[in-house]
Amino acid sequence: MSHIKEIRERINSIRDTQKITNAMYLISSTKLRKAQKDLAATEPYFYGMQAMIERLQRHLPDIQNPYFESGSTVPEDEKVVGYLVITADKGLAGAYNHNVLKLTEKELGKHKKTLLFVVGELGRQYFEARHVPIDEQFLYTAQNPSLHRSRLITLRMIDLFKTGKMHELHIVYTAMVNKMESEVMMEQLLPLKSNIPLGIPIDVIQEEFMLQPSPEAVIDAVVPNCTNGFIYSALVESFCSEQNSRMIAMQNANRSANEILHELQIEYNRARQAMITQEITEVCSGARAQRERKKAANARR
Repeated sequence: MSHIKEIRERINSIRDTQKITNAMYLISSTKLRKAQKDLAATEPYFYGMQAMIERLQRHLPDIQNPYFESGSTVPEDEKVVGYLVITADKGLAGAYNHNVLKLTEKELGKHKKTLLFVVGELGRQYFEARHVPIDEQFLYTAQNPSLHRSRLITLRMIDLFKTGKMHELHIVYTAMVNKMESEVMMEQLLPLKSNIPLGIPIDVIQEEFMLQPSPEAVIDAVVPNCTNGFIYSALVESFCSEQNSRMIAMQNANRSANEILHELQIEYNRARQAMITQEITEVCSGARAQRERKKAANARR
């Protein structure tokens, strides 16, 4: 009887847990749809900003500007490399946080001088537990990505870059490849790499290109906006990936729970059947003993 009670309690416990995982799955799916909608609404503007950067690089290939990689004069050994790492505030999202943190840890070991900027509580806990110094943590951003929060991060990064306290900035985040797969990405934000091939592509219209009031003023205005756009899109992409990973994790948890419940139900039925069989056997044995006792009493008479 005690064995049956234990099985029943375990079944009830798994069903209670399954209610939580189902609720988390639904919440994540709702957040994912909203984040994807926000990302799709802002993508045209930021794609336009990136196209503007490409046009600047194409028309000004020899310009010496700190925002462009060609303008950097700092020796490799003296470079201070910054890493903006985007993690989650909560777990239960499969390997989402693990993949980002492992890549960041690997990259930090490649440079002598580094700055670490963390978005997400789990990232802070991970690096603090390993005594890795965190230069700044951006709170309340992982679960609520917005243009305002990305702008605050951008202003801080641009200030460090322009004052020479940081010579390179990389961002480590998670991008959604498709609905079932996410991939950890690392991109260099500052200084901008030139991806423009030599010469003007054939499909580019030969247009007159004027920069007012000056090329430097245009670059100083466009590059921070482009950087802000990339950081915001990375925040939203990471948030989408987190919710997608959590949905998959909860779906796998529900599937495993159903399999365990199926096995426990079979074990419970077998235990119940054995108990009922034992009770029937005891009743039959008692009835047989009563009949034999009556026969013995009648024989003595």
